[in-house]
Amino acid sequence: NIETLSNLFRSVLLLSPDDLLCCVYLCLNQLGPAYLGMELGVGETVLMKAVAQATGRQLDKIKAEAQEKGDLGLVAESSRSNQRMMFQPASLTAGGVFRKLKEIASMSGNSAMNKKIDIIKGLFVACRFSEARYIVRSLAGKLRIGLAEQSVLSALSQAVCLTPPGQGFPPAVIDAGKGMSAESRRPQQTPLFQFALSPRHHHNASSPPLSVPLRPMLAHPTKGVGEVMKKFDEAAFTCEYKYDGERAQIHILESGEVRIFSRNQEDNTSKYPDIISRIPKVKKDSVVSCVLDSEAVAWDHEKKQIQPFQVLTTRKRKDVDASEIKVQVCVYAFDLLYLNGESLVRQPLCRRRALLRESFSEVEGEFVFARSIDSDNTDTIAEFLEQSVRESCEGLMVKTLEKDATYEIAKRSHNWLKLKKDYLEGVGDTVDLCVIGAYLGKGKRTGTYGGFLLACYDEENEEFQSVCKVCVCFFDLIINFSFYPDVWLDAVQVWEVKCADLSLSPVYKAAMGMVDPEKGISLRFPRFLRIRDDKKPEDATAAAQIAELYKKQQQIQNQGDKADPEDYY
Repeated sequence: NIETLSNLFRSVLLLSPDDLLCCVYLCLNQLGPAYLGMELGVGETVLMKAVAQATGRQLDKIKAEAQEKGDLGLVAESSRSNQRMMFQPASLTAGGVFRKLKEIASMSGNSAMNKKIDIIKGLFVACRFSEARYIVRSLAGKLRIGLAEQSVLSALSQAVCLTPPGQGFPPAVIDAGKGMSAESRRPQQTPLFQFALSPRHHHNASSPPLSVPLRPMLAHPTKGVGEVMKKFDEAAFTCEYKYDGERAQIHILESGEVRIFSRNQEDNTSKYPDIISRIPKVKKDSVVSCVLDSEAVAWDHEKKQIQPFQVLTTRKRKDVDASEIKVQVCVYAFDLLYLNGESLVRQPLCRRRALLRESFSEVEGEFVFARSIDSDNTDTIAEFLEQSVRESCEGLMVKTLEKDATYEIAKRSHNWLKLKKDYLEGVGDTVDLCVIGAYLGKGKRTGTYGGFLLACYDEENEEFQSVCKVCVCFFDLIINFSFYPDVWLDAVQVWEVKCADLSLSPVYKAAMGMVDPEKGISLRFPRFLRIRDDKKPEDATAAAQIAELYKKQQQIQNQGDKADPEDYY
């Protein structure tokens, strides 16, 4: 897939370089970076109406065929192939389709839906061969071409390297190892692709511009204080509270404007007017511009304590009126990535933390620095972990301070470790799994779903791999369900799940080949905790992480490789 896509991009670079950006976004099924919030706003019913009107078929027949095939794109393709036209419209182009999709996304008002249908009909009539299938899938947000963002970026990088712009001779020698880091510093930007096309391509990463979100640095799970001490044996480190809230990357511009972004680079500025209003009083006069990494946590002002994450999810998502806010939040700042025109991501954490505390002032219940201790005493860290749990936190984040302590954008680094309260109960971390199937309920749950098939994400093969079934009711036993679900679902929602432990399984496919050549890994006694709206399906726990969690289990470590682990169905 990557080779095929790379060849496509090479052709575009040679024949129509101005269309490269359109092709990239069409392959990603996006209209632009996530922080722009561009959505088509076209539901399946509207698409069916457009197909029916464009082909002259009855709407109920379109619906019935879509139900049978499970893919409206295939219905559109077969409907279009049966049409005969006196005059063939002009062929569709990537640039033309992309502009029409953006036009659809920009429409609003009373008559917007009819206008959207008219544009869709125009696109549909001009389709040839399989184009109708992919136009409809793009509009539905389900392109299904087996390419995730990383594959598209890999194909793009290959195309650019194999199709170099004009340059002097001999070409400059560059450090290939810096390529990924440079790409990460320019996340989800239109300029990234234009940057790749430019003959004046600079290989040294520049400072990220303000108001463009950076992909956050992430941590690896760990099972206990002993493991932390072993990994950070000779390195100074700090332990911070791990707050149970929503990641908030706060950009303060020179103009005084404040922008707030989620971990998925979505623009949450309109969601947090209360945070924006308090920035001027916590920011010191020396701060002209900066980028903060923080956690927005639900806060009870009367009891002066943190509230559960579920309370935070009840806040309105967009266009929040400050006077109507019922759930208050406190910002817990833990990192400073940019200050007064200077990128700090290559500075060690001790330096970034010092600048953070010099540049801002704390206000109780509104803006506070993440609580932390710098200690290498096992008992002190264990007590701090228990204290964090008592104060309604998930556990601790353990980070190196000086050695290998840079901020690694878009990476899950071993220099940041998660030490959660769950390690005391078995598995060292909860897992985030994608729902890929559902089982019809029985008995009292007839007519509803009684259980769900969950999967982790294999980053290398870019596929979801089954790992367990979760029952939603105590009256049903999950073992009564067969492996194959009654309904397969598109991977769109991520659930946080807790389990007792992990075991090898001949049924489930998670991490197959990583621990055992013929068996996957399953979760034993999985328990649903919450929906993770802040995560995309591709952000689900990776198959390699599932394998790592399995290997870390104390009983597996004690058994060594000779034991025959219990199979769990």
